[in-house]
Amino acid sequence: MRRTVTVIVPAHNEEEGLPATLESVLNQTLRPDEVIVVDDASTDRTGAVARSYGATVLRPPANLGSKAKAQNHALPHCTTDLILAVDADTVLAPDYLERVAPAFDDPQVAVAAGNVQTRHTRTLWERGRSTEYLFGFHWHRPIQHAAGSPMVCSGCCSVFRRTDLAAAGGFPERTIVEDMDYTWSQQIAGRRALYVSSAVAWAADPEHLTYLRKQLRRWMAGFCQNVRVHARDLILRKPILGLWVLLALLEILTAPLWWATPFVAAWTTDTPLPVALTWWTTAELLLTTPPLIYAAHRRRLPLGTVLLNLPCVYANKAVNLYYAWRGILSELLLVPLGLSRGLTVYEKGRADSGAAPDREATMAT
Repeated sequence: MRRTVTVIVPAHNEEEGLPATLESVLNQTLRPDEVIVVDDASTDRTGAVARSYGATVLRPPANLGSKAKAQNHALPHCTTDLILAVDADTVLAPDYLERVAPAFDDPQVAVAAGNVQTRHTRTLWERGRSTEYLFGFHWHRPIQHAAGSPMVCSGCCSVFRRTDLAAAGGFPERTIVEDMDYTWSQQIAGRRALYVSSAVAWAADPEHLTYLRKQLRRWMAGFCQNVRVHARDLILRKPILGLWVLLALLEILTAPLWWATPFVAAWTTDTPLPVALTWWTTAELLLTTPPLIYAAHRRRLPLGTVLLNLPCVYANKAVNLYYAWRGILSELLLVPLGLSRGLTVYEKGRADSGAAPDREATMAT
């Protein structure tokens, strides 16, 4: 059975990256029936570029302020069975839709997404992200999928059943990360979310620390917002997903202790610091390298390059940990106490001079 598909591409000042995205969409082996680009008050040639590829361009009268709002602006124009939401800097493998669409033969499936990898590995931060993606999408995500409870269907390339999306009121706007919110909401409601490992997309990740910080602040604050919104329902209705969330929180809380272990061991015992660091590094490698070796084989990547990128991940982890702790403090402590509104402004991680200022609304104490 052939399912009809509409592609929604939210875009704000994406003149440079949009052509590669639209080319990958138009070259799908399962051709989409319509491509809608939401030109969200761009000040560059985003709209003109989209029209040159034959896309339907919708331009709101003013900037909508978030990806979810831009996607919802296009939703009333969609009548197909499925909706593929693609970021304007993401490139899909030619068979991406062909591989994901069969997931919806199961009437219980509401959302599905594939394996995301990095498009570029030029800088320290991109190399670190490539390692994170290789590890996460070849270790964590398959385990979660096998347990029937993916943590998130990636927002840069997720496919949605349109009727479920419409029944839910569209893409969630109550949190700063709509993809995780929808993935959790649908599973709590008894619907299914699927990870399709054979479908591959490549995302353009932040190449500089400035933009990585913005992205990770949004991701970590959004994760904690979803914990706050969904915690009770996860426990009562989807406990296995709640377990993954609990493990993620425990990892955040215990990470400083793990990183400090060799120094504490050297300080409190007779173990020399170099020896303690050697044992710690060995343990890290034993935990990390097997999934990376498998991922390199699966993705047909040079193993040497993958392993050489491994040290870069610790720079990303340090930034991630800072914003994870910040998110917990703000979203799970100050917001419930009425001392903060949390992160309310959506700002894209990559360079975007037209983005709204990065701020966190805080009430006076």
